[in-house]
Amino acid sequence: MMKISKTFFAVGALIMMSGLAFGVAYASFTDQAKFTGSRFSVGSADLKLLNNLTFGTDGSNLVDSKPAPSYDGISPGWTADYLIKVYNNGSQDLELSSNMDYATANDPGAVREVLYMEPFDWNDANGDGLVTDGEQGTSYGKKAFTSWKSTGFDFGRLASGQTKALIMRFSTGSITNSKMGQTGVFDFMFDGTGI
Repeated sequence: MMKISKTFFAVGALIMMSGLAFGVAYASFTDQAKFTGSRFSVGSADLKLLNNLTFGTDGSNLVDSKPAPSYDGISPGWTADYLIKVYNNGSQDLELSSNMDYATANDPGAVREVLYMEPFDWNDANGDGLVTDGEQGTSYGKKAFTSWKSTGFDFGRLASGQTKALIMRFSTGSITNSKMGQTGVFDFMFDGTGI
């Protein structure tokens, strides 16, 4: 029994010494490569309005908000076009949408129930800031202000550095006597969601 035990220890010691020698040899042949200074920059969303439709996208012509139009004396069948240009001043593409925003306290006579908006693409080909023949494009559909608030309009992708020109056509259908003399104040906004 003693002889088996001595042999076992001798073989075990030999295996251990071989393992150590192999480990040293293996360790001497390893190497490493690495990438240094990886830079990650988060994109930006920066939606702007062109203050003057005939000027370009120079920083001095880009604003975050503008006064909305005012219309007095509207009647059944009334329409008015409001022209806008929205610019993606950010570094990433955006999904462009628009919603109406109002507080019922600013519309006590519920004028919103008889007002509609229908946006159209606008190709201001000559850059004069006016709609001329052939510049009105596709309609995005007509919605009541109440629907514009709840479901909005989707205008698709707006690439970085791209301008979206739109004709915002406001209108009324029939107006009941209860709406005569009533006034409502509304805001509308454009949202850009990063893609």
